[in-house]
Amino acid sequence: MEKFKGLALGIGSLPHKEAKEAVDLVLKSLPRVPFWPQLPRKDKREGMVAQFSENLPCLRFTAEGVKFDPASKDKELEDFYAKIIDGDTEYFRISPAYASGLYELCQRLEKGTAGIDFIKCHVTGPFTFAASINDEEGKSLLHDKVFMEVIIKGLAAKALWQIKLFRKFGKKIILFFDEPYLSAFGSAYTSLNREDVIKGFSDLISGFKSEDVLTGAHCCGNTDWSIFTDTPGLDIINFDAFDFQDKFVLYAPNLKGFLEKGGAVCWGVVPTEGFSDKITPESLVNKVKSGIDVLEKKGVSRKLLLERLLVSPSCGLGSLDIGKAGKIFKLLNETSALLQKIT
Repeated sequence: MEKFKGLALGIGSLPHKEAKEAVDLVLKSLPRVPFWPQLPRKDKREGMVAQFSENLPCLRFTAEGVKFDPASKDKELEDFYAKIIDGDTEYFRISPAYASGLYELCQRLEKGTAGIDFIKCHVTGPFTFAASINDEEGKSLLHDKVFMEVIIKGLAAKALWQIKLFRKFGKKIILFFDEPYLSAFGSAYTSLNREDVIKGFSDLISGFKSEDVLTGAHCCGNTDWSIFTDTPGLDIINFDAFDFQDKFVLYAPNLKGFLEKGGAVCWGVVPTEGFSDKITPESLVNKVKSGIDVLEKKGVSRKLLLERLLVSPSCGLGSLDIGKAGKIFKLLNETSALLQKIT
């Protein structure tokens, strides 16, 4: 496993309406690990569900969002599985109208990749995706076993398409799946059980893990973090360390095993909604250090925590203004630089 030592990552969305401006910010702020940004303010098709809905059976993009249309369900399912069996990755491509930031980043990387260590890609996680769409009876697709399998296989195919697209640049790829819905896991708001969640993630990752990709999971709320530590094949856990670090460190025994198996932790310590000009990189470094101190006292190797440490914003920046997004990335850079020096 790579020794990240405080390397900075970006998460999901940016507030820009122009892809060039968004990617300018990414390459300036995250030169070692650029990511392609979602731009939901530019086009509703760049929302985190719509963006990955193309060519998935019975899903239609409308002005109100992604809708379920079962009129030709049997035929669409048959065609879908034929493409999966044939390994037709191109069928699952994300088109430019749905991901302008992705294509802009590709064009920029064509001009050179000096100084880049990793390229970060992402898909919306299957549980967040399914929870956002209701069937013809008004029930979430989370409760439809047939379509949960479709969603997992379809998202895996879209991940694989991204991997193949960016592989030509010769850099290691980090692939995150974003699961904000799982902040509700274990509450009265969802009936998901632990076994189904772990199996869903395992099935998703198995669809592209053979491609020598580092896989990560992002959840911007509190959850049962053992569902991630216990998912086979998962390499990086990204959590909101600004608001939920005290909850996260309770999983020290699980994290100990996760790190010893080669896992890494991405501390989302730079706040998004809670950002203030008064927050300093020193205060954020001290917050991370306090979490590391607690975990060390609970038996987690300090050496591994520091070696396998990444840092990020606590969530995507798509709901903020452009000026604030730039300030958050500046704070992220300064925090990352300081974290790389701690021992």
